[in-house]
This record gives sequence, structure tokens and C-alpha cells, in this order.
Amino acid sequence: MAAFAYMNGGISSVTSQISNLSSVNISEPAKSSISTSNVLNQQFRCDGRTRCSQMTSCAEATYFLRNCPNTKMDGDNDGIPCERQWCR
Repeated sequence: MAAFAYMNGGISSVTSQISNLSSVNISEPAKSSISTSNVLNQQFRCDGRTRCSQMTSCAEATYFLRNCPNTKMDGDNDGIPCERQWCR
């Protein structure tokens, strides 16, 4: 690296190039254009089921809790359904 720094303007040039790296904007990875709710909407539909014993997965219980009326799947009201059966 010393030879590289000497050939291309010395240590001050390398130092300024390194300090320029701090201004680089590193963002989060791009998100999919398909939202999770759209995917879940294609798999599940409200059909009158309201209890955890009627669900077959955490994803299904979560869909029902968020989208269907009168569900009884979140006893502690923390937004996570069926914590004993599906969403541990």
C-alpha cells in the first residue's frame, strides 16, 4: 500500500479518499414490490373461523387477526395471535 500511496499522490491523497468513504450512503436492501399482505391475501380469506384451534399456521392466524372480524386469537392484545399453538 505504501508504494500505491506514493505513486498516486502520497498519504494525504489516500487519507482524503478514506475520509470520503464516510459520506457514502449505504441503504438497506431493496424491498420487494409485492407486500406481505398481498401475498397473504392470495392464500387466505375470512371464512368465519375465529379461534386458534381452527388455524393451520402462524401466517394464517396472523392474517385472520389483522383482516377478519371477531377473532379470539390474541388474549393479551399484543398483536401476536395463537402464541401457544402457532406463533411461539
